[in-house]
Formats: sequence, structure tokens, C-alpha cells
Amino acid sequence: MPQGPAYFRRGAGSAAGTGERLRVPTTLSPQNPRIALAHDLRTPAARRDQGRFVIEGLTMLEEARRSAVRPLELYINDEHRAAVPAERFAAYEQDGTEVFIVPARAMARISDLDAPPAVAAVVPLPRWTAAEILARPGPVLLLAGVNDPGNAGTLVRSAEAFGAAGVLFGRGGADPFGPKVVRATMGSIFRLPVALVDAEELPAAAAAAGRPVIATDVDGEDLGAAPLPANAILAVGNERRGVRDWLPRWDRAVRIPQRATAESLNAAVAGSIVLYVASRVK
Repeated sequence: MPQGPAYFRRGAGSAAGTGERLRVPTTLSPQNPRIALAHDLRTPAARRDQGRFVIEGLTMLEEARRSAVRPLELYINDEHRAAVPAERFAAYEQDGTEVFIVPARAMARISDLDAPPAVAAVVPLPRWTAAEILARPGPVLLLAGVNDPGNAGTLVRSAEAFGAAGVLFGRGGADPFGPKVVRATMGSIFRLPVALVDAEELPAAAAAAGRPVIATDVDGEDLGAAPLPANAILAVGNERRGVRDWLPRWDRAVRIPQRATAESLNAAVAGSIVLYVASRVK
């Protein structure tokens, strides 16, 4: 077994100042069944079946810790472990997280990045429902056919920043726990409830919750013309086709006025503006 930095060896120091020695993490080969299971988490079906998803990099790991999300498994890239601060992982060991050293080839199977990160972790998949999110106070963001994972993740981040109750991901669009979406949320995915919703169920669910559906649409009224309802479902549509291909109907539509010569705003920018305006409602 590679020895690496001293703190990975028994007797090298105490864990988080407790006086308890760090154990030697298990080294896994690329063929280990755990690696195969983590690799499968690249797909939505496997994430649902296993009830887990993968986060990558020290920044996301720190965001999970800050949000009281404990990893189930932690994988450290053997090629980068000299740069991994020991104090970040002692507490995980104490809490029962299984820590593994893996070669770069194994990390490449877990990660969807071109360059395998220093660390990756498997964390529990939240189990929010659309009804639970609609029952929370504040506006709800609906991604009505948003396909671009970067836009979807950025909108989750904006939804947290502007006080939304949660985000409903329209089924058929970006998956909320896909790797690119998770990275783009910059940690908001740990703190803001998200759930999938079908187009057919959305109108009835909105009516049952007493929430009007406000769509962003080129033919809508000026966003600044009238206040948005404090309990609105704010629907942002597909990057090219808008909300019309996904959302069967809505109560009101709004547009963001802009100069005629300018390109239309992308979904992340438009949705963030609408969320900001909604956050100003008293």
C-alpha cells in the first residue's frame, strides 16, 4: 500500500485534536465493486436506485460540510493526496464516513471531469416531493424544460440567494443531481429543496397549493408593470423554445424588457432577474 503523507499512517497524529489516531484508508483498485457503483451514479436511474449522488473537489466537499451533509464514502486521488489537508478528513472518519485511497484511473471512473479531482464523495440523495416544496413559504422556481445543466445549476444558486422556497425541475430537462448541475449550484443543492415534477401534474399541484403560475414569455407583460405574487410559481423555459413546449398553461406571463438589438437573455440570467424581482415583494 502506498504510504504517502504521514497523516495517512497510524501513529502519525491525532484526529481533530481528540488524541485518537487516524486509521490507514483502504486502497481500492479501479476494478473494485465500489468504484463500479460510484461510476454508475453518473446516470439518473442509478442515482434514484442507490439514493446517492457524487460531488467532486474540495470546494464542494467543504460546502457539504458547511451544510451538515455527511458523505457516505470519500475517495482521495492517490496522485493528489499530498495536497489534501488531513484535518478536513479526520472528522469524517470520526463520523463514520468510509475513506478510500484510489488511483487516478479509478477516480477517472467516478468523476465526469476531464481531469480527475483530488477528492470525490458519495452523499445521500435528498427525497423532497413537489407537494412538500409547494407547501413551503415563498416563491417556487420551476424549470420548465431547461436542458442546459450549467443554467439549471446557476438557477438553483440564484433561487437560494433570493429566498425561494425551492426549485421544481420539469421532468425531461436537466436532472437536478447530474454532475454538471451539482457543480454549477456551488453548494446550494445541499441547502435548497429540489424535486422533479411532470408537466401534467404541475397545474393541479399549483392549484392545490393556491399558487399562481407566472411564466416568462416574450408575449408577457412588462415584468415591472405589476408586482409578482409572493407565493408565485415562477416558470423559466427552455433555452430556445421557452416555456411553451413544456408548460401546458399558466395564469400570467411576464417578460423582461430589453433593447431590440440585444440577443435574448439565457435562462439563467432571465430566471435570476425574475427571482430578484420576486424577492422585492413585501
